[in-house]
Amino acid sequence: MTGLDYPLYPIFAFLGFVVVLVPLPWHLQAWNSGTCYYMIWTALSCLNQFINSIVWHNNAINWAPIWCDISIRIMLGASVGIPAASLCINRRLYNIAKVHAVALTNAEKRRVIFIDTMICVLFPMVVVALQYVVQGHRFDIYEDVGCYPFIYNTLPAFFLSDSWPIIIGLVSSVYCGLSLKAFYLRRAQFTQFMASNKSLSASRYFRLMALAVAEILCTIPLASFMIWLNSAAQPVQPWISWEYVHYDFSRVVQYPSVLWTANYLVVVAVQLTRWFVVICAFVFFAFFGFAAEARKNYVIAFWWVARIFGFHPAKPQQRMNSNEFNRAPRVPAVLPSAGSLPVYVVKERKRNSSLALSWEHPLDEKKAALV
Repeated sequence: MTGLDYPLYPIFAFLGFVVVLVPLPWHLQAWNSGTCYYMIWTALSCLNQFINSIVWHNNAINWAPIWCDISIRIMLGASVGIPAASLCINRRLYNIAKVHAVALTNAEKRRVIFIDTMICVLFPMVVVALQYVVQGHRFDIYEDVGCYPFIYNTLPAFFLSDSWPIIIGLVSSVYCGLSLKAFYLRRAQFTQFMASNKSLSASRYFRLMALAVAEILCTIPLASFMIWLNSAAQPVQPWISWEYVHYDFSRVVQYPSVLWTANYLVVVAVQLTRWFVVICAFVFFAFFGFAAEARKNYVIAFWWVARIFGFHPAKPQQRMNSNEFNRAPRVPAVLPSAGSLPVYVVKERKRNSSLALSWEHPLDEKKAALV
């Protein structure tokens, strides 16, 4: 099951890393910190999985132990960071649905960003630190998958590791329900507020709401299923002592694919963990990658790259006003050897690139000087 997804998974993981970051600039401009943290956590997860799938393809050798220490903490942090970012999105949408002016002043904007940072960055870091309590050894390496955290399957692991996505998802669903209720009760005021809000349009608001609802519908069932899957694949062990759980902690267990793919439940758990972050990236892109502001930024990005190679967008022709129709036509200055055809000359312009050339008619020289 794992060998078949090698060319496919790295491609989709890298594409997920790219496409989820496409809307980041205009969300930064709008101070949408929760949405930005969602993109950052998802992009880090996709890049992490992409690197692992490339480095450990057809091998389970411990090439980079320091990288694996970082990699498993990205995985553990993202398992909480992505639902936490969705919670911040729902929280902001609820405040907007109440028709309160969200972050109008710089002080209020900083306060909102500070709260979102505490939820989306500090809280996942605390959860990652708590994982050490139930981390049986340093890490595992699965062939064709790469670095993978090992959590000792015991009762404290449920409270310190497995239950957080469900708890965050439940709190997020409460905010989502309150947002829908507030929006229903204040539809007229909400419309007026959206008309005066420069940082968040009605279209973007409903797309954020759809993203948050989709994330809630996926997080709670998937987290519950993973708890059942882990308990079914590996029976829950009793907590004996700290020394027992962390005995020989520095060891690294390496699993060839022929060994770990023999357990179907383990395969399902590993593959769900890998593909879920990629799905999150493409779901986000589906909601925001085709919007009007996205298409506008695609054009800007395209011409930014094109200017590097000396290409520039064509300037729109200026329309003639009504007074110009009453004027006598001007006779163009024709060179002696031009005949009856208009003469086109190549002129070098002082632009970002000294190689940039543009074709101009002599009649347009005056217009070009005014542009």
